[in-house]
Amino acid sequence: MTKIKLLNIIICLSFSSLNAQTYTFPDEAELHEGTWLQWPHQYEYGMTFRNENDATWVAMTNALQANEKVHIIAYNNTERTRITSLLTTAGIPLTNVDFKIFQTNDVWVRDNGPIYVRNSSGQLVIQDWGFNGWGGDYNFSKCNPIPTNIATATGATVINLNSVMTVEGGSWEMDGAGTFLATKSAILAQTNPTTPTGINALRNVGMTEAQANAIFSQYLGATKFIWLDGWFSQDDITDAHIDGFAKFAPGNKLVTMSQADLLYWGVPQTDINILYAATNANNVPYTIVTIPLTANNVSKTNGTNLGYKGSYANYYVANNRVLVPNYNDPNDAVANTIIAGLYPGRTVVGIDVRNLYGNGGMVHCVTQQQPASGTLGSSSYDIDDEEILIYPNPTDDYINIELDHFEYKDLQIEISDINGKTIKRFDSNIEAEILKINIEDLKSGIYFLNLFENSEKIYSKKIIIN
Repeated sequence: MTKIKLLNIIICLSFSSLNAQTYTFPDEAELHEGTWLQWPHQYEYGMTFRNENDATWVAMTNALQANEKVHIIAYNNTERTRITSLLTTAGIPLTNVDFKIFQTNDVWVRDNGPIYVRNSSGQLVIQDWGFNGWGGDYNFSKCNPIPTNIATATGATVINLNSVMTVEGGSWEMDGAGTFLATKSAILAQTNPTTPTGINALRNVGMTEAQANAIFSQYLGATKFIWLDGWFSQDDITDAHIDGFAKFAPGNKLVTMSQADLLYWGVPQTDINILYAATNANNVPYTIVTIPLTANNVSKTNGTNLGYKGSYANYYVANNRVLVPNYNDPNDAVANTIIAGLYPGRTVVGIDVRNLYGNGGMVHCVTQQQPASGTLGSSSYDIDDEEILIYPNPTDDYINIELDHFEYKDLQIEISDINGKTIKRFDSNIEAEILKINIEDLKSGIYFLNLFENSEKIYSKKIIIN
């Protein structure tokens, strides 16, 4: 294949500070290669913990395996055999299920697991951030090395950030277009003044907000920061992880709760004001979508009343699926319907998390996505991100493709959705320095602009339509 020679190379996005980024974090809603799960076991919290949570992991595996790989971390080979039996008994195909044998303390792979990002060449790498058991509250020595263990086992490149920052994956959210959302209490707080030990929020001692911003800019590709103060509570081990009450959705939407429910959740009024007034990297206000809390206090499957309501914001976006925490509550159907409307083309699957919720978390907390490789112009393509100008991005109705020349008969242009389905195709028999592609008929969301030469893909770039 003749390599296309292109000059005048810069990718122009609508946010000015992107040019210095080293890594970018793929949006959760992008195409996955698979999902990582750390299966519950008895070696830390006993048989009751393991047995009462098995059903939730079986349900997640079943929902995920039809459309992506499910990478299960089992404590040992005995557990692998037991888990395999559970899945087989449930009639779940194992074609897309594989196992890694690593000892773990707990199940919260969102917080201690691998963070997949793309480097400047578009290649996926694993980042291993520091993990200290939410400020030293729980044992963490087995969970902390999981990202590096996975990288070693899978042959992935690992970026060791343990000495750079201690941070859990559930403590921050990104909108896929550069905006970063988090609470200071979960990342930057030094001590917790409400607990006798004062160590509940002991993370990143002495780090300033500006220093944290610089780290997240370099390693996640963040260009705008929305910091909430958050809060400390003996009932909230995470010190206000953002994924319990707020999440970005396609189409410049911010999913959260009503003011009354946020106050119930513990969010300070000043944080609510910031959240409701939040804008994206282009200073465009997010459309606020509210989902309810459960109508009733959550009870475990054994009838134990936990004494508090459950959140639906802690959902997980997978390939063709959205896994939503459910609680056997009247508001399950309400929340499922609202979330389904945010992700057309994906099926909402309610996951019973009543027993898991008794341990402090929901679906998003126990899942971690591995993006599909090659989605954003990986090294296997002929054009990289330094050889083409695509703008504006995000956009509303059109996108420009700017090359030094455009005179190749066999170049095709396609727009695909996040599942790889071709939505629009453009004839390439065109000679022009700038091509203007009309996309005003597409709904808001995340898409990919793909270039092909002689029917072989040579470039792909994520575009966001507001």
